Amino acid sequence: MALRFPIYLDNHATTPVDPRVLEAMLPYFTEKFGNPASRQHQFGWEAESAVELARKQIAELINANPREIIFTSGATESINLALKGIALAYAEKGKHIITTQIEHKATLDTCKRLEKIGFKIDYLPVDKYGVVDPDEIKKRITSETILVSVMFANNEIGTIEPIEEIGKICSEMNVLFHTDAAQALGKVPIDVQKLNIDLMSVSAHKLYGPKGIGALFIKRKTPKIKIVPIIDGGGHENGLRSGTLNVPGIVGFGKACEIAKLEMKNEAERTKYLRDKLQNGIMNKLEDVYLNGHPTQRLPNNLNLSFYGVESEAILMGMKEVALSTGSACSSASVEKSHVLKAIGLNDDLISSAIRFGIGRFNTEEEIDYVINRIVEVVNHLRSISPKYKLKKEITKL
Repeated sequence: MALRFPIYLDNHATTPVDPRVLEAMLPYFTEKFGNPASRQHQFGWEAESAVELARKQIAELINANPREIIFTSGATESINLALKGIALAYAEKGKHIITTQIEHKATLDTCKRLEKIGFKIDYLPVDKYGVVDPDEIKKRITSETILVSVMFANNEIGTIEPIEEIGKICSEMNVLFHTDAAQALGKVPIDVQKLNIDLMSVSAHKLYGPKGIGALFIKRKTPKIKIVPIIDGGGHENGLRSGTLNVPGIVGFGKACEIAKLEMKNEAERTKYLRDKLQNGIMNKLEDVYLNGHPTQRLPNNLNLSFYGVESEAILMGMKEVALSTGSACSSASVEKSHVLKAIGLNDDLISSAIRFGIGRFNTEEEIDYVINRIVEVVNHLRSISPKYKLKKEITKL
């Protein structure tokens, strides 16, 4: 198969819309354009039916009830609704929330906002692999704790957290548990019942669906989980998220989840094979390359490597025909070094030389072979002109 450029290996930032997803969406832009809130005619009924089918498709992927799915504009809004909505609803019980130092900025910045209005947030450390200790969460829970929020899988280093253990602890101690599963949905199995997840934020564009549509899973339980809406208006989505529903986006999200349910196991095996080939190919040909994140407890399509002695930005500039990243797309405009890599204890040299590879559904083995050779070529060139790397080699010889 002939290579096509540019090669896209930034599938953690976003994924291309699967053609099957686009095909499902198209009629809802033109022929079936009704507002699902218009219940007086066929156009509205058609749109409402499509929305409810998508709700069912998403719920089936995570073993939920369709009524537990609330549509939002994406995972960032879902996280805001979960954290702020719970905080405001349960403030009388307590104002203590537990999270980790490696969460997505959507969680960390929401927590900072809550701190400004009187909430106490514990940002727990992680180990060198990016794993939070469930026992530490248990120790920090008090009578004032209303929520624990721990991401399912990290967007930079791919580490999967011990969600089942955390969910069990929260359930036993009567504390609500929220997880940001934007990166995990469609990549690894998620059973919200088995894992004792009370709230979960997800987004369509990370699993070959469209941008601008996400959902918040809210478990139906007794007593009912209370949430204060953060958007006021017409009372859509059971009063939790006002605003006209994005029907084409919702249809696409549902279809993407349907495909993931059918193909996730095989796709995970395939992307893991390509990921391992990429990792081994690079590390067998280059010295001083370090894996960031857990070696096995990680997303099957994630690879984060540090190339000692060279700047990651220089690597990206040296291979513009390949789309890669230095970390989270949501913080790429910032010059601040990765808070995730800091949290796992990396020094500045390794942080500034880190590259994130995100392998996706449409990547080929030929592309992986090409990227291995180009990375080796570019890194060797940069090291040959790097005083820092030359000095390290000289010291090693002594």
